[in-house]
Order: sequence, then C-alpha cells, then structure tokens
Amino acid sequence: MSSAKHGKTPAGRVIDAFSLAVVFGILWIATRYAPGVHGDAAILGAVGFLLLAGTLMSELVEVLGIPHLTGYLLAGILAGPHMLHLIDHESVKRLELVNTLAIALIALAGGAELRLAALKQGARSLAWAMVFQTLVVMLGTGAVFFLARVGFVKELPPTAVLGISLLWGVTSITRSPSAALGVISQTRAQGPLARFTLAFIMSSDVVVVVALAAAITIARPLVDPNATLSLEAFGELGHELLGSVAMGTTLGLLVAGYLKLIGRQLLVVLIALGYGATEVLRYVRFEPLLTFIVAGFVVQNLSAQGEKFLHAIEETGGVVYVLFFAGAGAHLNVPLLREFWPIALLLTGSRAALTIGASKLSSRVAKDEPSIRAWGWAPLLSQAGVALGIAQVVARTFPTFGPAFRDVAVACIAINELVGPVVFKFALDRAKESRQPQPSLNDAEEAAAP
Repeated sequence: MSSAKHGKTPAGRVIDAFSLAVVFGILWIATRYAPGVHGDAAILGAVGFLLLAGTLMSELVEVLGIPHLTGYLLAGILAGPHMLHLIDHESVKRLELVNTLAIALIALAGGAELRLAALKQGARSLAWAMVFQTLVVMLGTGAVFFLARVGFVKELPPTAVLGISLLWGVTSITRSPSAALGVISQTRAQGPLARFTLAFIMSSDVVVVVALAAAITIARPLVDPNATLSLEAFGELGHELLGSVAMGTTLGLLVAGYLKLIGRQLLVVLIALGYGATEVLRYVRFEPLLTFIVAGFVVQNLSAQGEKFLHAIEETGGVVYVLFFAGAGAHLNVPLLREFWPIALLLTGSRAALTIGASKLSSRVAKDEPSIRAWGWAPLLSQAGVALGIAQVVARTFPTFGPAFRDVAVACIAINELVGPVVFKFALDRAKESRQPQPSLNDAEEAAAP
C-alpha cells in the first residue's frame, strides 16, 4: 500500500515480477515432482502460495490503476484447477472455510461504515436509487433473458420461461459487498460516492432476500402447472428478517460492551463471531450477512467503539481478504465461461446498460450530488458470493432447469467479478475520493528521526 504513496521504482516492479515468477515456478516444480501430495500439506502449500502470489500480483496490477483484489483474483485464476492446475480441486474446496470468516468480517465492516448521520443525509438518494435499481434492472434483465431464449429454455412453454426470467431478474440485482469494501478499503475513499456505495449495497441485500422469496413463490406455479401459489415462503422470510435484525442488535451490543470493558484479544473475538456465530445463525435459520451488518451498525452508532472496532477488523482482514479473493479466482470455472461467453456478454452487457440508465434516472429525481450523478452506477456492476448463492438456491429449488440456470449465472458473475472492481476504482479516482494510504510504521519512524 505504501507504494501508492511513494511509488515503486522500475527496479522494484521488476523484483516483484521476478518474485512472482519464482513463486509460480516453485509450485509448478512441486506439483510435477510431488504430484501425490494431498490433504493438509496441499492446503498449507495453497495458502502460502495464494498469500504470496496474490500480494505480488496486486502490486504489479497497481501500475495499471487496477484494484488489489483484481490482482488476488488473477493469481487464483492462473494457479487454479482450470488454468495451470497448480492448486487442485480439493484444496480449492477446503479453502472455502476462509469464506465464512471473510464474509463475516466484510459484513461487520460494512455495517460499521454505515453512520446514521450520513444515512439520514442521503436518505432521499438511497430511496430513489433502491426503487429504480430494483424495478428497472430486475424487470429489464428479465425481459432480455425472456427474449434471448437461452439454450436450456428453448423447448419450454412461454409461461415457464416467464417464471425463469423473473428468477434471472432477481439474480441480476445482487451486488458484491466484498468487492465494494475491498476497493474502498484499498483506496481509503471518502466522499458522497463512497458513502452512497456503502449504504446502498449493504441495504440492497435485504431487498434481494425479499425479492428472491417473492420470485420463487411466483415462479413455481408458472414453471410447474401442478404447483399452487403458496405464501409460506413469506412467513419464513419474516422470521428470517426479524430474527436476523434482533440477533444482530444483540450481538452488536455485546461486542460494544466487550470493547468498552475489556478491549483485548479482538482477533479471537472476531474469529469466534466469524465461525461460531455463523454456525449458530445457520442453525436457527437466520441470515448471517444481515445479522453481521446490523451488529456492525449497532457498534458504530449506539456506542463510542466504532472506530476501534473498524481498526480491529482491518488488522484481522488483511490476510483473510487475500485468501478470500484469490480462492474465489481459483474457484472460477474458466471452461464454463468459454462455453457460455456469447450469452454471458449479452446478459452482462444489458445488465450494465440498465444499471447505468437506472442510476441516471434516480439521480435526476433525487437531485444527487455531481459525483453520484456521474458515477453512482459504478459500484453496482460487481457480483460475487450473494449472486452465486442465489444461483445455488435456484438450482436446488428447480432441479429440472436449475443446474443450467446456475451455469449461465456463473459465467455472467465471472465477468462482473473481474470488470466491476476495476470500474469502481476508476470511478473513485475520477470523483477524487480516493485518498493516500496511512503512513506505515517505517514512515513514521523516518519522519520522527532527527
């Protein structure tokens, strides 16, 4: 990060590139001369490699103005089982354990970044953006999907295609909290666009959960004429939302009390929240993402411990985020993207166009600040875990077409995952909201020296 402030010399960049080549070379030799190594040794090697390769790759792509998380993704893609085969499928699967902690930290940080004063100030902008982005993008992308007649729906009746198109529309309105927070964390952006991004993306997850329940309820009788319209899903949804908010409030108050009264061993507390609390929440059928967002919001706005809490998450999240995004890159199914790229480009392109159009309309109605009017759409392109989760839900709920639906969704998400963060960082730079990173310990010591 310090290189963004001082700038690395060309020799430093060459050393980074050489080091990256050495790291790849070592793992390539290891996989060729010890191909039978599996289990704990393989996962430890994968963790060490992704940390080194992801960090070095992020330093190299920084020259092009590309966000660090894209470097992590690229390192994972190159080394993954679909490209150079340096990391096998088993190791990639076991790395998913990191995702649980990463998503918890991302949600806690996102909630803690939502300050009540800023939300009140931007309430009008947020409300109109939510209406336009939800309705225009969901209905518009659904219409494109219906007219495109993707391969697996060609033989289905129009009513069934209509139901599947509605499900696709819900998938299209998901955003990526992890990508947004990753870029904001790297750039340390502050300003109207950064505040709008945090408020919109975190609150839109609640809208997506409601929209998914409604879409599944409506799509089921359209896809299967023998099915009946059931409102049970909405009852379950109410239990999930209210329970998640209540649990998040309780967790937030407990964390705030711990920070005030004890304030030590915060790493242990965050790991316990990430793994222990997540398992409990899944058991009682609450939404972990929403719960942790509420918990972070409570700590920030109902106590004086918000900044201390954010600093603890930053300290813990550095390594976790590298593994999270590098693991996501390794998990990316490149052959699937090659197979579906024409339809994936059509669907992602139409989604981007509708997102930009909805942003311009909502900004005009809400009379947004210039930076939001110009770039409010940029953070909304990225997709990642939430969209993949919805695709998996559709695959389980509708086994006749669900797996094919998921495959097309994965191809589209891959494009948005790679392009979205780059566009968002560019927007923050153009809006002049990116800030220089805080000085490192070495910088402080040099400044203090006589």
